[in-house]
Amino acid sequence: MRKTHIYFLLVGIMLIWGFNVSIIKILVAHFPPVTITSLRIFTAGVTVFIILGLTKQLRIPYKNEGVYIFFGALLSVVSHHYFLAAGLVSTTAVNAGLILGMGPLLTAVFSMILLKRKPTWIRLAGFILGGLGVTLTILAGGKGFTSMNSGDLDILLSILSQAMSFIIIRKASETMDTRLLTGYMLMIGSILLFILSLWAEPGGIHTLTDGTPLVWLAFAISAVFATAVGHMVYNYAIGQIGAAEASIFMNLSTFFSLAGAALFLSEPLFPAHFFGLILIVSGVVLGSGSLEELFLKKKNKFFYYHDK
Repeated sequence: MRKTHIYFLLVGIMLIWGFNVSIIKILVAHFPPVTITSLRIFTAGVTVFIILGLTKQLRIPYKNEGVYIFFGALLSVVSHHYFLAAGLVSTTAVNAGLILGMGPLLTAVFSMILLKRKPTWIRLAGFILGGLGVTLTILAGGKGFTSMNSGDLDILLSILSQAMSFIIIRKASETMDTRLLTGYMLMIGSILLFILSLWAEPGGIHTLTDGTPLVWLAFAISAVFATAVGHMVYNYAIGQIGAAEASIFMNLSTFFSLAGAALFLSEPLFPAHFFGLILIVSGVVLGSGSLEELFLKKKNKFFYYHDK
C-alpha cells in the first residue's frame, strides 16, 4: 500500500479516536470503568479475529512472537485502557484529549532511548515545549498544584504505556503481521482486564443490565470502529512507515478530541486549553523530527538543482 493511502487511513482513524474519548467518557459514566473496558476490548478482539478469519490471515504465533504479544497486551491494552478509563472518571474529555496529544512526542523519546540516539537541540526544545503544554493542560482543569486532578495523571500514565507499546509493535512487525498481533493483544489484554475488574470492581458485571440502547450503540461504535478497526489500521501503519512517523498523526486526534468534547459533552474550553494545545503540537512537530525532515528535504532539493 502506498504511503499516501496509509496517511489518509491514519487521518480517518485519528478522527474516530478523537471522538472516541468522548464516547468512553459516556461509557464510564454509566458503568464501572474497568468492567466495561474489558468487555469493550474483548468485543474488539472478537471483531479483529472475525476480519482476519474472513481474509484468511489467522495463524498460531511463533514462540518468540509470544513475548511481544504478552508485553504488547500488557502495555497497549491493559495499562493504556485501564488508566484511560479510570482517568476519564475524574477528568474532562478536553483535558484527556490534550494530554493524549503527547503520544507522538513520547513515542519519539522512547525511540531515541531504545535506539540510543542523542536528541538534537530542535528535538530537545520540542520535549520542553511538550512538557510545558501538558503541565498547562493539567492545571487548566484544576485549581493549581495543590489540587491537581488525579484523573489527569492517570491519562498521562495511559499515553506513556501506549507510546512504549508502539516500540514493541514495531519490533514485532519484523516477523508478524501487525493486524494479527493486534487481535492477539486485544484478546489477551481483555482477559487480563476482566480479571482485574473482578478484584477492583466486585459485582461490576451485574451493572451491565442498566445500559440504555443509546449507550450500547456508543459501546458498539467504540469497540468495533475505534478499538478493533482503529488499532488494526494504526498498528499496520507502524509496521509500514515506523512508530515515530505514524505517531505524528496523533496530533490530529488531539484536535478531534477537543471538538468531540465540545460537540457531544458540551464541555467548556478555556484559553489555557488552547495555549496548551499550541505548546503540545509545537513540541510534537519539533520533538518528533518532522521539522528537521522538512528542512533536510528542502536542503537536498536545493543542492540537487544547483548541482545540475
